[in-house]
Amino acid sequence: MIYLDYQATTPLAPEARDAMLQWLDGPGGSGFGNPHSPHRMGRQAAAAVELARDRVAALFPAGGKVIFTSGATEAINLAIRGSGSGGSVSYSAIEHAAVIDTAEDAGKAHVLNVAKNGQCNTKQDLPADTRLVCLMQVNNEIGTIQPTVEWHRKAKESNALYLCDAVQAYGKMEVTGADMIAVSAHKLHGPKGIGALWVRSGLDIDEVQTGGGQENGLRSGTLSPALCAGFGAAAQEAKERMERDAEHVDKLWNRAIQLFDGWQLNGSADARYHGNLNIRRKGLDVNRLMSECRDVMFSAGSACASGSGRTSHVLDAIGLSKKQAKSSIRLGWGRYTTMEELEKAAEQINAAAQAQGVLER
Repeated sequence: MIYLDYQATTPLAPEARDAMLQWLDGPGGSGFGNPHSPHRMGRQAAAAVELARDRVAALFPAGGKVIFTSGATEAINLAIRGSGSGGSVSYSAIEHAAVIDTAEDAGKAHVLNVAKNGQCNTKQDLPADTRLVCLMQVNNEIGTIQPTVEWHRKAKESNALYLCDAVQAYGKMEVTGADMIAVSAHKLHGPKGIGALWVRSGLDIDEVQTGGGQENGLRSGTLSPALCAGFGAAAQEAKERMERDAEHVDKLWNRAIQLFDGWQLNGSADARYHGNLNIRRKGLDVNRLMSECRDVMFSAGSACASGSGRTSHVLDAIGLSKKQAKSSIRLGWGRYTTMEELEKAAEQINAAAQAQGVLER
């Protein structure tokens, strides 16, 4: 099988797997302790958690604190619900459902429009009562890099906070400044089931889940030393090889543009993470394409919306018709993707599209 769905999840790095194993010991081992226990095994587990926290923090702006969560969705909920009430939450039309649904449920919400190139329009004004602005750094469906620096500035000028969903950027590029940043481990070759919310120094938010008061009194529940260790190892590996990974991704992008010549690109060709290729063909039956290319793992849209029967809200926001959205596919690659795999996948996808009679523009 050829895996080209890196926006949905990434393969677990060997370094992350190795870091996790010692904290999964069964009877007779010493790595299964509760990190919140005061005895020696608990203190050892707690030390592993704090080491992981430092490694995760190294990919964020200097200062601030890292709160471990079950993933980016929980981190986003904590940020939106814990940062206050009253006023409006402004979010871009291409945010992940975790932002959109939480903002809508939390109270008044305002949608920021997006240009056809897939970037949030910086010329629009925020409502006078805006308390929080939410804009992701890299879009998960079309890969467009957003003007986060400008929106952070606009939020400050409006005395509002700024939350950045950096799930697709973290570990791949420098994460830009914000008041709060949400990330997920399994998008940078870490384990599923753990993420984090970074909160800048001087900002206090409220807990939204009561219990034992773990994680600085903001997120109750027993932490998994194994998941934390895996996240930390993945973050450390991403930091050390960020430049190499970026060069590899760029080479694959340049080849993919050649291989898929004749397909229409969705979103900006310039302001884009090069590990994401969202393309379309007029009249393409994507379900049939995926069935005929079953050995190639790729997506017809956001994995989080798979099976919903709805067309992508992101493709709708950049002006695509329902037919155009339904004829779009997303290919994603990264650290462990080989050039040979990409070329074989392109050969299969192009052949299947040609069999449908839609290979030409």
